[in-house]
Formats: sequence, structure tokens, C-alpha cells
Amino acid sequence: MKIDERHLIQLAAVVKTGGVTEGAALLGLAQPAVSRTLSSLEKRVGEPLFIKGRRPLQPTSLGLALAEHGFVMLAASRKASDLLESFRLGKSGVVRLGGTPFFMDALIAGLCAEFQASRPDVRIEQSYGYFPDLRAALKADQIDLAICPIDILEEGSGLEFQEILPGRNVVACRVTHPLLLKRRPQPSQLLDYPWVAPPPGSPLLTDLRALLLSFGATEIKIRYSGGSLMGVINYMKTADALTVMPHSVVFAQRKEKTITALPISIPHPERALAILKRIDATHSAAIDEFSTFIRSGFQNLRQLIKRHEEAVIWGV
Repeated sequence: MKIDERHLIQLAAVVKTGGVTEGAALLGLAQPAVSRTLSSLEKRVGEPLFIKGRRPLQPTSLGLALAEHGFVMLAASRKASDLLESFRLGKSGVVRLGGTPFFMDALIAGLCAEFQASRPDVRIEQSYGYFPDLRAALKADQIDLAICPIDILEEGSGLEFQEILPGRNVVACRVTHPLLLKRRPQPSQLLDYPWVAPPPGSPLLTDLRALLLSFGATEIKIRYSGGSLMGVINYMKTADALTVMPHSVVFAQRKEKTITALPISIPHPERALAILKRIDATHSAAIDEFSTFIRSGFQNLRQLIKRHEEAVIWGV
């Protein structure tokens, strides 16, 4: 004998609340409909489901046994409803995020943790890449969002971006670097020290080469290259090497007191850190909530960095 699962759920609701009216209200159904269901179920099984004359309603042994199965389905239904509501509100789901290594490690990873503090059921799947790879991943629907420095998008790219931080590079060094003892370091003095090259493919590598050429360098003394952000920091804190980094990345390390920015002004790159996404993509609420959270976090960061810049006397 096959019993309709919905009938078992309604039976469980009535047993749980002790009344047909209350059970119907629990399920959001009309009382007459639930009464008909119970009557139909009793006829089908050929046995009473409730002891006659008891108020609140008391199930028979058979009624209780059948209701136990209904309880399981009722609980599963409630969980499914809660999951759907959570998904609609952006409190659950998956965010597939790609980004450039230094920014992801220094800034985005921490914001991901802050975001999940209030949305622990959102899973974030993070990957690394530079703009060409991230653009391809977005178009192939392998990631939902990309966070990377860009200059301008080609017409018809199918992508849109929201700027979250203007481009600004600095010359980074360890906090005890000899050049910091000089009141106004000159560009020519920077050429006396070795340099750390950013990873291959990073736009910072192009910036570094252009910067050293503008200083009049005929050759570049690269002593370390290809490391992760943590690798570069650990190398630089025990060496007199210099490198080019986004100011925001150096600023994010200020509490560690390992690296800092030389107070010397260098050209800003014609790029901005931005959130990229496909124009035609349909995003879940979790993705939209995450994007909003990142933009808000960087608004605060912009203000902090601006105050820091105003407190530093930048040389020419």
C-alpha cells in the first residue's frame, strides 16, 4: 500500500500540535483540507489514527507510528524551506572568486573571513590569476567575480567592472632599510640596491621595469623573483632589497612592522583595482552580497590610505 507523503506530513503536524486547526496553521493549510486528509488516510489504512474523545488529540499506536515518518519528512521540508530562504537572502551559496595574488593575499582574504563571520553558510572558492586568465575564466563561467587591476575594457568584451581602489604604486622596503635614514631619498640612490621582481605576468613587473628605466638604470639588479606575497615579505625583511608594490598592499602590512613604503613619489599606473563580472551573468544573492561587502570594505580602506598618504612627505 502506497501512502501519499503529504498525508503523513499533515498527520505529523496534527500529532505535534494536538489539533487539526493547529496542525493546519503549522503547515499553512486550511483546516477542512487537513480534516479530509486525515479522514481519507484512516479509510485507506482501515484503522483509527486518533483515540476518540480525547482533547487534545491523542494518536493511536498506528497513528503515532505513521506520524513518526511524517515527522522526518516535515523536518526535511522545514530544512529545505530554510535553505531556500537563506539562499534568497544571500546567507548561503557559493562564491567563485578569482584575483591577482598580492591583492588577494594582502586584502581580499581577510575581507572574505569578515564576510563569512555573519554568513557562515556561504562558501568561497578562491583562485589566482592575472587579467587575461581571469577574463577567460569569467567567460567560461569558471568564476563568478574577478578582482584585479585593469586599465580599460575593450568594446564588446561582455564584462563590466566597478572600481574599488585607484592605482597607486610605492617603492617598498624593510622598516629598517638604510634609505629610510635619509631625509629625502633620491631616485638615483635607489639604484644602489638590489630589487625583487614581482611574479611573471604581474602588471607590477612592467611597472618595475618602467620605473627603473625612468631612474636611468641601464640594467636591473634582480636578486629575487617569482615569490608569493609572503615569500617576498619574508625575503625583504632580512635584506636591503627594494620592490614595487601597490600602496594598499604595503599599507595592509603596517601592523606587522616588516615592510613599509619609501617616502618617494613615483608615477601612478594607469590602472585601478576593480571587481569584474560578466554582463549577462545571473548571480545568486550571495554573490551580490559579497560584491557589495567588498566594495564597502574598500571604501573604508580608501579613507585610511588617504589619511596615511597625507601624513607622509613624498619626495620627488
